[in-house]
Amino acid sequence: MPRKALVLFDIDGTLLRRAGLHHREALAAAVKKVTGIATTTDGVPVAGMLDRDILTAMLAREGASAALIRRKMPEIVDYAQRIYVRTCPDLRRKVCPAARLLLYKLWRRGIPAGLVTGNLTRIGWTKMERAGLRRYLRFGAFAEMARDRAELVGIALRHARREGWIDGTSPVALIGDHPNDIRAAKANGVRSVAVGTGLIGEEELVRHSPDVLVPDMRTLSIEMLLGETLLAKRV
Repeated sequence: MPRKALVLFDIDGTLLRRAGLHHREALAAAVKKVTGIATTTDGVPVAGMLDRDILTAMLAREGASAALIRRKMPEIVDYAQRIYVRTCPDLRRKVCPAARLLLYKLWRRGIPAGLVTGNLTRIGWTKMERAGLRRYLRFGAFAEMARDRAELVGIALRHARREGWIDGTSPVALIGDHPNDIRAAKANGVRSVAVGTGLIGEEELVRHSPDVLVPDMRTLSIEMLLGETLLAKRV
């Protein structure tokens, strides 16, 4: 194994599945609390989106102006996180197949693992705590930190370099369940690993040419993630 390496994980559909109900409810409740506008995520294609973009779509659908959305967004983001921390249930049964085992293997080998997610910071970390996965993750790049997922990957890479976890030659993999994860990995020159545990089928994922595509993490090994000889192979 290489001396330095990094593995980044999306959350929803990748580490967890069918764990979004309380998250969506927290976004809607925050919008109502701050603006008085009643809305839901119904009809919003939330898969692969950043939370702020989901909130923008929810408000715009109800006729909120761009100026109102910009002005109220920081307060909505704050309330959404507060609400979710209070309402998030135990998520240990929502962990995707073999995700916990893969994180454990990385931890045992001393390979840093982090998050790149569309979740807001406190929402993302709360999910990891309630799922029992927090101990395996060193850091994260979250929705409010950038405009899109590709920028979040860049933030994660810069953080890892500052910490000395990787250098310019270190292998890096991003595991996700959505075409946006694949695009974000490719935009940053890191290995894209797609899993079929989200809402997007493998037939759609393969059209975006991930470096590795698997049904779930049960078929992933660390060598497959980071080994040079398997680069650009579909499992």
